[in-house]
Amino acid sequence: MQRNQELDINSRKSVVSIIYLIIVGFCVFIIQPGIVQGFVSETELSPEQAGYVASAEMWGLAFTTVLLTYFAERIDWRKITIVSLLVAVAGNLASTISTDLDTFVIIRTITGIALGGMISLPFAMLGMTAKTDYNFGLAVIGLLTYGAVGLFLVPSALASIGLDGIFVFLAVFCAVGLFMVPNIPRGSYKSEEGVSRSKDKLRIQKISALAGVFAFNLAVGAAWAYLFLVGIDSGIEEQVVANILTLSQFLGILGGLFVVFLSSKINRGTPLGISILFCAVGIGVLLLDMDFLIYSAAVFVFNFFWNIAQPYLIALLAAFDDNSKTVIRGSCMQMLGYAIGPYIAASILGSGMSYSFYEINLFASLMFFLSLILMLPAIKILR
Repeated sequence: MQRNQELDINSRKSVVSIIYLIIVGFCVFIIQPGIVQGFVSETELSPEQAGYVASAEMWGLAFTTVLLTYFAERIDWRKITIVSLLVAVAGNLASTISTDLDTFVIIRTITGIALGGMISLPFAMLGMTAKTDYNFGLAVIGLLTYGAVGLFLVPSALASIGLDGIFVFLAVFCAVGLFMVPNIPRGSYKSEEGVSRSKDKLRIQKISALAGVFAFNLAVGAAWAYLFLVGIDSGIEEQVVANILTLSQFLGILGGLFVVFLSSKINRGTPLGISILFCAVGIGVLLLDMDFLIYSAAVFVFNFFWNIAQPYLIALLAAFDDNSKTVIRGSCMQMLGYAIGPYIAASILGSGMSYSFYEINLFASLMFFLSLILMLPAIKILR
């Protein structure tokens, strides 16, 4: 689709607009620990039920990303962005008037379907820019700034305006994205930063990279959804847990700054591999006997290295020079991981094993190690 002649995708205006739409796509997920806590405290759902609700929304996001792997080159990206934003606004507003759990799950799933378009397409757009990892580092900084403020304010927001008030805010936040549409491309075009190699030679590396992205985000999805409740279960006060998660978001911002300032100065593959390893270590620390210091250290390590890894994961996918197809497929794997992760975690809680979070964190830590193994054949592309 060659309809971008009038747009400079590398301009500040376009990059900022694309990053804002990425934040819109993740506007629920990035504060999901606080939202899940709100489900438990405000709606009296059990942690298991809250996990299934969170998973339902992630399944909606995953559904859209799967569709876009097939149809992204045939649609006008601006039009689908407008439709996605309008449906997301309607879904968040409708969430304030739902009367039963089944209806609420359906509404959140539809909202997730809409927000899925605000992940795959903006990811593909940034993948087409000249400085992929640099711009994704900026996106991480924007996401985590939103997340840090959001996680800090969730407890007081729940106390003052309730879960319905949070959904109204999310609706307004999505609506602002409509003003960004004129600054984004209408479709894909071939990146100038891709890897010039034969398709046969890259096929195994591409498959391993996509599988690694799935395993990585499966681990993130399982661990992140319950991270707030893990802290409370350890005897830490709710606002203290919120403060720890907020501080961890600021450390994540430092991770994004690491990528931004060193993107052109160091080998890309090395920080990706190290970051995935330390994500496993961070979640693995949660397997120890928990107290304030251990929980804080685990969350800080996890969030810092998660947000170094994320831009490099996208840079890895963008290195396959195929009109953003691999980036879109990678965002599909990401959303599938985010959807299946909370579902598996909720299933573990409901399996009768122990009704603790130990098994969830063990599962997530092992998935991080698996993702690193799967990434190794593809990481050399970044060298």
